[in-house]
Amino acid sequence: MDFLLSAEELYYKLGQVVVIDTRFELLHPTKGKALYQKSHIPGAQYFDLNEDLASPIRKHGGKHPLPDSAAFLAKLGEAGIDQDTTIVIYDQGNAMFAARLHWLLDYYGHKRKYILDGGFTAWEKAGYATTDSIVIPTPKSYHAEAKQDMIVNIEQVKERQASRDSTLIDARSWERYLGKTDPYYEKAGHIPGAKSFDWQPLLTEQGKWKTKKEIRDYFSELKPGGEIVVSCGSGVSACMNILALRALGYTNVKLYPGSFSDWISYPENKVETKAE
Repeated sequence: MDFLLSAEELYYKLGQVVVIDTRFELLHPTKGKALYQKSHIPGAQYFDLNEDLASPIRKHGGKHPLPDSAAFLAKLGEAGIDQDTTIVIYDQGNAMFAARLHWLLDYYGHKRKYILDGGFTAWEKAGYATTDSIVIPTPKSYHAEAKQDMIVNIEQVKERQASRDSTLIDARSWERYLGKTDPYYEKAGHIPGAKSFDWQPLLTEQGKWKTKKEIRDYFSELKPGGEIVVSCGSGVSACMNILALRALGYTNVKLYPGSFSDWISYPENKVETKAE
């Protein structure tokens, strides 16, 4: 997969790239930053899901609304990033949070961006050095416009529910999709019409990405020419499926940023608990 770098490849690029640590735990939101402060890849900057990769929660819009443009671009600049910077992103190894930042960079048109395959776990297993020293980079300016055609809102999702030209998919686990459990929200189930494509089968047990062939087989029922709208709980794990689909050559793939958490913020919206 072209968006991946191995631990060895990153090791030889240190000093030539900006490394971003995005470790995070949804149920323990301060843990990722604490882990970063304790140990990280030398030179890495920390981007927090709640603080940097999302904006404050409101009544509608989901649990991780897209970050304010000015704030996000300012954060990139503070990390020593401009439009020409090569960025390598990692998290604890499940790639979900790294994928969110990768998607956001794509949303703002950034070209040179990679994900560390296997994340921080792979770096440690390879025996490379870590540090608790935090580098303060020289700030840069970042100017960009968001590509609004990469997202859909709740009204556009409703318009597409009856369309044969658009497929809505849900990246959450099978159990959450069927409404058997949901540790994050007061309602369980999925948006009516959504098909289940759990993001977790994209990775091996070691947290590394599977081969392109394996991933292509996984998504084989999706037509490359049609529009695909990807949702999850709050627009985070959906970015894994988007990343994979784009790498396979699917060009018309969009994110519903609010996802299920936005959908259920409207009491009148129905929730489905059967497979589709």
